[in-house]
Amino acid sequence: MPTSNALEKARERAKQMGLPYDGALTPHEAYEVLRQRPGAKLVDVRTRAELDWVGRIPGAVEIELLTYPGNRPNAEFVKQLEAQVDKAAPVLFICRSGGRSHNAALMAMQAGYAEAYNVLEGFEGDKDGTGHRNTQGGWRVAGLPWIQS
Repeated sequence: MPTSNALEKARERAKQMGLPYDGALTPHEAYEVLRQRPGAKLVDVRTRAELDWVGRIPGAVEIELLTYPGNRPNAEFVKQLEAQVDKAAPVLFICRSGGRSHNAALMAMQAGYAEAYNVLEGFEGDKDGTGHRNTQGGWRVAGLPWIQS
């Protein structure tokens, strides 16, 4: 899928969902944007514990939005983002299931990033009927690159 189509779909979703930032991408669309758009960055906002125990996305910038333990807001989030990601580059945010990454995209937009996107479904996807993740939706279920420590 060409990047322009993925970004057009993401922008249309943002309009339909009433999102104030640029767009909402599926995991596959996000991966295509990262592969085809020079300078695009994926920012994983999960906690260090999630990254260590659940898995990482190779090449992603890792900045906790909430710290572990305690799930306290990372007061340095925007400062850390600005130190690692160019404001002119498309920035795609991912978390466990799409909630924290939505908040990160909002913060990036408010901080002046030119293009901020949320990756829907996140790394692990939503819970299934038995309360488990990693069975429906998400980066891992989509078969996209990831590693585990």
